[in-house]
Amino acid sequence: MAVAPFSSVSRVGFSKSDAHLLFGSGSTFPSKRLSLSSKAFKSMAALTAAPAGGISETFDDLRKRGQVALIPYITAGDPDLPTTAEALKVLDSCGSDIIELGLPYSDPLADGPVIQAAATRSLARGTNFDAVISMLREVLPQLSCPVSLFSYYNPILKRGIGKFMTIIKDAGVQGLVVPDVPLEETEILRMESSKNNIELVLLTTPTTPTDRMKSIVSASEGFVYLVSSVGVTGTRTNVSSRVQTLLQDIKQATSKPVAVGFGISKPEHVKQVAEWGADGVIVGSAMVKLLGEAKSPEEGLKELETFTKSLKAALI
Repeated sequence: MAVAPFSSVSRVGFSKSDAHLLFGSGSTFPSKRLSLSSKAFKSMAALTAAPAGGISETFDDLRKRGQVALIPYITAGDPDLPTTAEALKVLDSCGSDIIELGLPYSDPLADGPVIQAAATRSLARGTNFDAVISMLREVLPQLSCPVSLFSYYNPILKRGIGKFMTIIKDAGVQGLVVPDVPLEETEILRMESSKNNIELVLLTTPTTPTDRMKSIVSASEGFVYLVSSVGVTGTRTNVSSRVQTLLQDIKQATSKPVAVGFGISKPEHVKQVAEWGADGVIVGSAMVKLLGEAKSPEEGLKELETFTKSLKAALI
């Protein structure tokens, strides 16, 4: 049954100065079985793969090997859900350590133009939560890395927190980011996510006061998401050198892994952030742009493969 697009949330993430919302959730997509085969990429992902470990387990393994996690982000349903399914397999086969999948939202308050446009295109095609989950049930058993979802808080509340967590757990999702929920209101989310073995990742930003940052990193699971700059998502020419100081401050407060996102769009960015001490690098808008603006889904997937391999090479 079609679900109406979710309305804007009125909540502010963490604090007003920290309202750097990443991605979004929910809306309509006709429920149908997806044809996920693609001759161009059939050889890139086996029909079955080694079971993916959790996010914490993935970071533990990488640390033992002295490696930094590559964490790409794409928007579900852009340009369409079958392409999203193939993109997940391409990202996995190219060495991604964790994949972030954004659920398109009707009011992405602080996303830059690339992800806003992707969400708009996805929703216009009718993408909804149920269709995304159906696709994930088919695809996730074929992946060797964990997948984390992004959802605004309002769609979770509409379904019921416990029900939402059970649904994504049953689909094989390992992590969740709810970037617009204040830290003070995460208690139920944390309880329900823990009950369902979903790692709830929290964000800290350049404007987060030190005491609040310490509370956030203490509560975060899987890893700490460090927003690298003030402003909306999107590619940038350079990564702020302040990230190095922010990483040092966070690492003095926790032994949990820290991944840096926002504005990471080139192999040289990935290399620089890794050299500054990040445990993971998150690349979003650049990935979304390749898939959403390609002349065809096939071309977008090929460009995604080439780009992902270049980012992975920068971390070796």
